Amino acid sequence: MAGIGPAPFCGMMLADHGAEVIRVLRPGMVTSLGDPAKDILNRNRLTLTIDLKQAAGVALVRELCDGAAGLIEGFRPGVMERMGLGPDELLGRNPRLVYGRMTGWGQEGPLSDAPGHDINYIALSGNLHGYGRAGEKPTPPINAVGDFGGGGMLLAFGMLAGILHAERTGVGQVVDCAMTDGAALLAAMTWTFRAQGAWRHERGTNLLDTGAHFYDSYECADGKYVAVGAIEPQFYAALRERLGLGDDPQVARQLDAGAWPELKARFSTLFLERTRDDWCALLEGSDACVSPVLSMAEAPEHPHHRARGAFVQAGGVVQPAPGPRFASAPAAPVRMPQAADKTVTILGELGFPADRIRALVEAGAIAGASGWA
Repeated sequence: MAGIGPAPFCGMMLADHGAEVIRVLRPGMVTSLGDPAKDILNRNRLTLTIDLKQAAGVALVRELCDGAAGLIEGFRPGVMERMGLGPDELLGRNPRLVYGRMTGWGQEGPLSDAPGHDINYIALSGNLHGYGRAGEKPTPPINAVGDFGGGGMLLAFGMLAGILHAERTGVGQVVDCAMTDGAALLAAMTWTFRAQGAWRHERGTNLLDTGAHFYDSYECADGKYVAVGAIEPQFYAALRERLGLGDDPQVARQLDAGAWPELKARFSTLFLERTRDDWCALLEGSDACVSPVLSMAEAPEHPHHRARGAFVQAGGVVQPAPGPRFASAPAAPVRMPQAADKTVTILGELGFPADRIRALVEAGAIAGASGWA
């Protein structure tokens, strides 16, 4: 069911690797901020435009689900039920169906009916509190943690697990994927640190949240940045040597949190002495664990990404390539969303007879060749 953000991302991941994903779009529905033909989240799938206010349109979706392995929807709880497309209805017709539900708060709980966005979900999960520098307000990492990591990617995992179970048992089920649950799950390692007494409440004072001088980004002479991640002792030693600080006793105090602020100030001054490219020539690819902080314009051109084909271009749009990579089944070339409505053609290719398609057009459930009736 067409939407914005995490549910389409789940569909993209499945479609990237060969699943036949059919996207059901309601007439007049806007799911992109700009040109829909450039919406990467909707790549590699077919789109059917179906009027779900028409009984014939709802019946068509039910029929499509009769032969489907799964359904993905991202509406508020109860919306699909009100349309006559809830899990009881669809699993009653197709007991093997895996019904994936993508929401922010989940299908139950005091907030289940409340609106929200990524920032709200990661705030409630405890994640947002830890994102930011010491003494500053929390800074959301765009919408990667709630919408995509804790949402769409987790639902893709849930769909595959559910489909495997259905194939073995013949029994489908509902997958309740809440972004606030998923965001909390992504922080499992941080919760481990907390349980072990190795994580402080104050943001920006810990090992991985910019508290440590050896795990942070630094501005260079040209206003660009490098990222330093020399955590392990041997990597920190390599960093010290390449920075000319191998014999400095203060810099040797790597894990002394009391020394971190002063060492961070020293590192900040040091990295300002050369440009980002100069530092990368000295440090990138070495055991010092230093990388350039690349913009979206720069990242696809980096030699490592070019060698791996980590970015591709389709429909004039530069975008991340499908992942992960399977040795025996490489992903097919990326196809961007269709530019024009092809519902009639697609239904014909799916095996619907011409008279049935004609009846759907006449009922206003789908568009004809000349647009919506």
